Amino acid sequence: MLINIVTLFPQEVKNFMNSGVVGRAINADLAQLAVYNPRNYTEDFHQTVDDRPYGGGDGMILLAEPLARTIEDIELQSTLGDIYYLSPQGKTWNDVMAEKWAQQNIAKTLICGRYGGVAERFLQFYNIQEISIGDFVLSGGEIAAMAVVDSVLRKLPGVLGNSQSALEDSFSGEGLLEASQFSRPQEWKGLKVPSVLLTGNHQKILAARKVVALIKTALKRPDLVNTIDQQIDLQQAINSAISWGDEELSHWRIDRNQLIKLRENS
Repeated sequence: MLINIVTLFPQEVKNFMNSGVVGRAINADLAQLAVYNPRNYTEDFHQTVDDRPYGGGDGMILLAEPLARTIEDIELQSTLGDIYYLSPQGKTWNDVMAEKWAQQNIAKTLICGRYGGVAERFLQFYNIQEISIGDFVLSGGEIAAMAVVDSVLRKLPGVLGNSQSALEDSFSGEGLLEASQFSRPQEWKGLKVPSVLLTGNHQKILAARKVVALIKTALKRPDLVNTIDQQIDLQQAINSAISWGDEELSHWRIDRNQLIKLRENS
């Protein structure tokens, strides 16, 4: 999979490319990241890429021409694919979109903004789509681009050491939050591991994790439990969890009163 990243700070992206899941994907030839700096497509001595906006206002705006030349050069040298501008005004990025990109496995180009934003006519001329990673503003689009890239590449077959890992992440599969995870030792600072995880019975463990995932999602992100089937599964999960002992519930960080209230409201 090829992802082109257009940025005024290429070193930030290159450092990101050499580490973690992204570095593993690139080293295994499962993904390719190409970095382009619009400053290299300017004609003046100062490599000017920004200017004051018409009508006044705070901040400088990235000029359309250097960005356009960058896009045109990518198209000549490589594969441009769909173009996206990382912007707080864009469609909010989510796991479904990451999964779609990973399955499509086709080229994408990400534009990282800086300063006061990007010239609107550049976005209009190239019919560029906008994506956001949340309702907040960053100093530049590089962090947002890295988040998008990481979320996509980790879903490519062969990137993660354990292929099951991506399937069990929050939002994957049935779109639920992941059940709580526990590591050794069995007791730490007076806090114990849920007893079901110590049984060695994989069916019981999977069932318990499904119950916890449904309940956690309903409590923390009720908007994700939105289908009739999920509502039915949730009721069954609540009834199952209510039958657990108070100690077992506390190990999973589930409050019985919250469970009862959840059952009444579901």
